Amino acid sequence: MHTVWKGSISFGLVNIPIKLHAATENKDIKLRQLHKECMKPISYKKVCEGCSEEVKSDDIVKAYEYSKNKFVVLDEEELEKLRKENEDKAVEIIDFVKLEEIDPIFFERSYFMAPDSGGSKAYSLLRKALEDSGKIGVAKIIIRAKEQLAVVRVYKEMLVMETIHYPDEVRNASDVPNIPLEQTVVKKELETALLLVDQLTTEFNPDKYTDDYRTALMELIEEKKVSNPTVEADSKQPAVASNVTDLMEALQASLDKTKKKKTPARKRTPKAKTS
Repeated sequence: MHTVWKGSISFGLVNIPIKLHAATENKDIKLRQLHKECMKPISYKKVCEGCSEEVKSDDIVKAYEYSKNKFVVLDEEELEKLRKENEDKAVEIIDFVKLEEIDPIFFERSYFMAPDSGGSKAYSLLRKALEDSGKIGVAKIIIRAKEQLAVVRVYKEMLVMETIHYPDEVRNASDVPNIPLEQTVVKKELETALLLVDQLTTEFNPDKYTDDYRTALMELIEEKKVSNPTVEADSKQPAVASNVTDLMEALQASLDKTKKKKTPARKRTPKAKTS
């Protein structure tokens, strides 16, 4: 399984070297666009809006548009330095919370978390601590040059990291139009609806749900491969530019540190040094 991120995660002074693997995959069927006249694939070029010329990757810079047609140009070396400074930091679990306190709307993507070399014992310890406490860990991590808020939880004998949205990334529900606020439900209708819900209630079994559209589309494609002549593009395609601390001592030190720092006003534990 391909590794998408490699680093370490810590809680208190306990440091765990880990690898992340994508837990889900997109099964959508991708359709290409062809030129109707000659049946060749359509390609997309980067064209400058000012001079209408095609621009090569080496001639492109990144910028932030802070107002209409006004930009702040960001040097690639500056961006790379910023990414490096943050990516080199160990991921720190900053809080432990209950899973049910997080609404599903916040969840974004899941990653299987595996221990890297020398991390099995600390990995097992964190997994057991989460299981027995019934809590999940809240952490921050940088993946693909973006700082993500994430949670760490137990899933089928392994640790899973779920990236979640920041609060300002979730749109305000009150902005959605035409939501009825008044209760105009008729009692008899509600009783019937509840009866229907009761009749359809069952245990969740994900294997019973299938993508019927994807299945039908693949059947259509296979049928057309047999019954209709297919088209073939030129085989030559243009090149695409590709853009150790003792475990028990660490636990005890973390506990002592938390006790010393504990005040009526809640403060976060200082970040542990990356091993």
